[in-house]
Amino acid sequence: MKTIILAAGYATRLYPLTKNFPKPLLKVGGKPILDWLIEDIGDRSEEFLVVTNHKFAKHFEDWAKTRKEKITVIDDGTETNETRLGAVRDIRLALAGDQDYLVMAGDNVLDFSLVPFIDYAVSKGTSCVMCHEENDLAKQQRTAIITLDENGKITSYEEKPKVPKGNLAVPPFYYYKANDIKRIDEALSDGCGYDAPGSFAAWLSKKITMHAWRMTGSRHDIGDMASYEAVRDSYQGPNRDFSLTIQ
Repeated sequence: MKTIILAAGYATRLYPLTKNFPKPLLKVGGKPILDWLIEDIGDRSEEFLVVTNHKFAKHFEDWAKTRKEKITVIDDGTETNETRLGAVRDIRLALAGDQDYLVMAGDNVLDFSLVPFIDYAVSKGTSCVMCHEENDLAKQQRTAIITLDENGKITSYEEKPKVPKGNLAVPPFYYYKANDIKRIDEALSDGCGYDAPGSFAAWLSKKITMHAWRMTGSRHDIGDMASYEAVRDSYQGPNRDFSLTIQ
């Protein structure tokens, strides 16, 4: 398995903090956001592929030199928020070889480990997403909402539904089987959205069997100054007591 970390955004809502510095390298709990994510996954991933933009590529290259893991920084060539490629196109840039991929946003911190999610996907033998309960209608309408059967199989998947069919929201963490992620070009040709990372998962769920793993803790999406300040000094990393994650 390889891991694709999406880090090509321009984080305009965090200006001036991120005007000349990438959000995924902001420090929370004393170290960069990406350090927390890759240290949690560890050797479960043979390589970490960080897809960024041209403006911030040097920052990530310098950061990668401080890490012991195999990290490849991929420059998507864009320099402004207006010319960004979009998350699905950035995923496509990172694909090489025939293996499964964990795909995730680089600006989230979690108080639970991603390892049980990886194990869940491997045990199911299908591409998988994570999910959590979201009971605020306004928030449901701004995210992806899925429904599941009793075995965790996805039965519907909608991006930003006006009338949600359920209350299970999908955060930007996905596990794709090798044969499934190869279908990105097919998806884009078929009209799949390319800006939001979940657009590909939504398209794919209508073609194949997919499952969802229920998150065992909280996710902190660092989108603006308030959400950053809420975790900057208090975050202590993911809970790695895997006995609490059996589903």
